[in-house]
Amino acid sequence: MTGKKKTYNDLRSARWMAPDDFRSFGHRSRTMQMGYAPDDWSEKPVIAILNTWSDAQPCHMHFKHRVEDVKRGIFQTGGFPMELPVHSLSETLLKPTSMLYRNMLAMETEELLRSHPIDGVILMGGCDKTTPGLVMGAVSMGLPFIYVTAGPMLRGNYRGQVLGSGTDSFKYWDERRSGLISKEEWVGVQGGIARSYGHCMTMGTASTMTAIAEALGLTLPGASSIPAADANHQRMCAAAGRRIVDMVWEDLTPDQIITQAAVTNAVTVAMATGCSTNAIIHLIAMARRAGISLDLDAFDKIGRTTPVIANIRPSGKDYLMEDFFYAGGLRGLMKNLSDKLDLSTLTVTGETLGKTLEGAEVHNDDVIRPLDNPVYHEGSLAVLKGNLAPDGAVIKPAACDPKFFKHSGPALVADSYAELKEIIDDETLDIGPDTVLVLRNAGPQGGPGMPEWGMIPMPKALLKKGHRDMLRISDARMSGTSYGACILHVAPEAYIGGPLALLRSGDIIEVDIPERSLNMRVSEAELQQRRSKWAAPSPRYGRGYGWLFTKHIEQANEGCDFDFLKTEFGAPVDEPEIN
Repeated sequence: MTGKKKTYNDLRSARWMAPDDFRSFGHRSRTMQMGYAPDDWSEKPVIAILNTWSDAQPCHMHFKHRVEDVKRGIFQTGGFPMELPVHSLSETLLKPTSMLYRNMLAMETEELLRSHPIDGVILMGGCDKTTPGLVMGAVSMGLPFIYVTAGPMLRGNYRGQVLGSGTDSFKYWDERRSGLISKEEWVGVQGGIARSYGHCMTMGTASTMTAIAEALGLTLPGASSIPAADANHQRMCAAAGRRIVDMVWEDLTPDQIITQAAVTNAVTVAMATGCSTNAIIHLIAMARRAGISLDLDAFDKIGRTTPVIANIRPSGKDYLMEDFFYAGGLRGLMKNLSDKLDLSTLTVTGETLGKTLEGAEVHNDDVIRPLDNPVYHEGSLAVLKGNLAPDGAVIKPAACDPKFFKHSGPALVADSYAELKEIIDDETLDIGPDTVLVLRNAGPQGGPGMPEWGMIPMPKALLKKGHRDMLRISDARMSGTSYGACILHVAPEAYIGGPLALLRSGDIIEVDIPERSLNMRVSEAELQQRRSKWAAPSPRYGRGYGWLFTKHIEQANEGCDFDFLKTEFGAPVDEPEIN
């Protein structure tokens, strides 16, 4: 922190509202047009509330009301709130994939804040891509901000059986395709698996990313674990509104919070939670926006020494985020993990991480395990490299059968999702449990947008024989609620000519997770010959945002940010002229 308190004339908003000139007269008169009086904004910081609520975003339905709690807190501490709706990025309804639009939200966030009279920001998100999108844009802008998380939904239920969003959807879909449950039972699961507002209550991408935001110091202590329907969530929203006003006067900006140590903390916490594979892409992008170097090797190094201690599906077996909250939440987990964290990092409270963890307790040591009794002995994720993925690929060993940790088998390659569906729906397919099912052309360029197609359904031919897992490989992503032996984010992707494009059905693929290797048993000479015959596919888009995306998107191992939004790209943007 700077230690120096700002005055009103130091605020960005004062440039719009304070001068005795014609242009500022217009700003003031139009603000009065909305029903406000000078006493509402004079000598007060303007606090933007970037709200990802929409009628197409089931995870954020409560934000329509929670924004009033945030405003209440801002008013209580002498701020002037200004709600600005932004892209909701609905994980369930937005096609072809919300990942295509994460960077659009980041751009929207940065430019909304730059172009309006804003002094500090509350970011309201939670569903998968909203956390990285909002944080990336706010970090690039550099104003004080607090992240307000949507919170996980209540646990699902069907006929007295606890259901986890996503995780149990995949499980019961395989049972449905196998003929083991009826259509009526399937409809019952459908109605019981998501029964309140809030994001997925498994340790999927949403819970992973909100935990990362808290570990970085960007939320109020404990905020990421609070269930969306709990009254504690409303109180947290109001508290965030109160705190952001003080942050503006203190000039507590994100560059003071997101440091190398904070990013390392975030990776460590993510690994201990049994995090989503998507954590790697998003945290790399978020860190690089803050000018912090982060790569795949850092994840793998930390993962080798950080056990999974959150017993939450899909890496855990019995519990969901509601149980995690009651067991002590992320503060309890970080308390158990404190010997592996840098407790001197600063948080939005203005205090160190260590200070915010004082008094944290674990109330159920089966939900939040001690380090000497982990769910899995290493971190959630492992990074594999070899001639099939020279820039890396990702697997979640904690959520797959150990028999696949060392595996070899023949590839069965699908060049598109349409081809893949033919394979998985063919009950007469000649396929064995050692087969490695491959989906390619589904990466950042090929998807387009790197959809969550990497959770490749089990082929019916194997389901009928009683198999429930097999090795699957793709340059796509998968939902963080997924499980199974899935190797993802293969880089470079096939669509731009990565080695995955040269793989043929029948080639032997070799995987060794302990040795972190992923190779195809094909000679270099043969690969060169295949490459000479490879032709680049046609571009996915000829105009519009999709064209911009495909021209500037980086690969998965680089965080899938736009190359022109990186911190080191070009000179800093000046404040807008007010004329």
